[in-house]
Amino acid sequence: MENIIMYSAAIIAVAVVVYMLIKKMDIKISLFLMGIALVVVAVLMGKDIAVKDFVSTGSLWLDPLQVIVTQFKDTLMSAGFVILILGGYTAYMSSIGANDVTVDVLTKPISKVKSVYILVPIVFLLGNLLSLVVPSASNLAIILLATLYPVLKKAGMSALSIAAVIATSATIVPTPLGSDNVAIAEELAKHAAFADLTVSQYVFNYHAIVSIPTLLFIALVHYLWQKYMDKRSAGKHQESDVEVKDVKAIEGGKLFKTVYAILPVFPIILLLVAYAVQITTGTTVTISVEVAALVSFVLAIVCELIRHKADKKVLADTEVFFKGMGGAIPIVALIVAASVFVTGLKSIGLIDTLQETMQHTQGSGYGFILPLILVLFTALIVLLSGSGIALFFAMVPLMVPLAEVAGISPLALSVPMGLAGNLFRAVSPVAAVVLIIAGTVKVDPIEIVKRTSVPMIAGVIFMFVLSMIVFL
Repeated sequence: MENIIMYSAAIIAVAVVVYMLIKKMDIKISLFLMGIALVVVAVLMGKDIAVKDFVSTGSLWLDPLQVIVTQFKDTLMSAGFVILILGGYTAYMSSIGANDVTVDVLTKPISKVKSVYILVPIVFLLGNLLSLVVPSASNLAIILLATLYPVLKKAGMSALSIAAVIATSATIVPTPLGSDNVAIAEELAKHAAFADLTVSQYVFNYHAIVSIPTLLFIALVHYLWQKYMDKRSAGKHQESDVEVKDVKAIEGGKLFKTVYAILPVFPIILLLVAYAVQITTGTTVTISVEVAALVSFVLAIVCELIRHKADKKVLADTEVFFKGMGGAIPIVALIVAASVFVTGLKSIGLIDTLQETMQHTQGSGYGFILPLILVLFTALIVLLSGSGIALFFAMVPLMVPLAEVAGISPLALSVPMGLAGNLFRAVSPVAAVVLIIAGTVKVDPIEIVKRTSVPMIAGVIFMFVLSMIVFL
């Protein structure tokens, strides 16, 4: 009877979460509610709440809410704080116009390339590089449509090729500033084999090993596929006039443009330098992501003071940083909500049961099955919902326990699942980025998906095989 209650509760909870994901409802509330419900079920079953050193309120009905409080405290002291700092820095960079300068500096050389199809992989890789500065796929698409569409059209590139390349511009670039990488590094650090793992180490040691070759492979497939599709559809597709927003010219000298183009990515430069020094000299001095962001923030304030001749308004404008931290709270809340949901699954005994039933798969040579199932599940949800990150955040707290259940490295789950979600987004006809581009270029979203599907699916297959070779 206990197993029936456990499985029924778990299936209903997961079904509700998946339904809300597909319907694009607020996934945070769904995870919170289902997590609380599962904890209540666990308590009614006479089981303990699966939170380390959990201090009960003394009330059955208040303990599930205490779980939320505990998870918020734990998250804000770790991954949550890093995400808040990054949210503040990104907002400040946008406020002072540094992001615009970076985009302008990196996109200007594109106009000098005359070969249409050589531009396809160049723009794809450039777009991924720019996603370091503009992490939102939708916002980046809007910027690239405004800045690059006229240039690419003038070079002779078809509207559908432009749409496909821009739709896939924000995918899997390895960055320690990504909230998904911050969350998974924090979770992996709880695993004995990855104790004290930093997000920089996760990205540079593991993520980049798979993501960089995958990006280069996708760039090649993009080149071949867009060229093939253009020949196939020659004369069949009548292109409409596209209205793009005017791009504000960036004013300032070379020194200003150079410094302000570097500022948005300066935290990454600091982390790369620190990482290089660490592995070459063996020094124990490390720079965390939050310290790198704060150092860059101080440097940006100094630059602003010099630029505006010590105007007191510069210091007043730093308020944007703290408002930006507040703007990152929804991401932190999503991580907490996912933790509460997983706590519920653990509390009813589902994870322990899985561990017992899957024990026989360890060492059987089928370690790729669980990662494959998760990647396929990710593909299904992303294609139906258009969201490439919500499911991943919901699964982050399960990465380590599921890997232990299957007897494989957590990296064999975290890397392919995280990359798959971001890659499949451009294949979903209901993804915001696809709909925005389709509306701008005035084509059916399915036409864009036809152009993005082969490069992205080929990239997922390549990424998965490489991940299994490296991490299993």
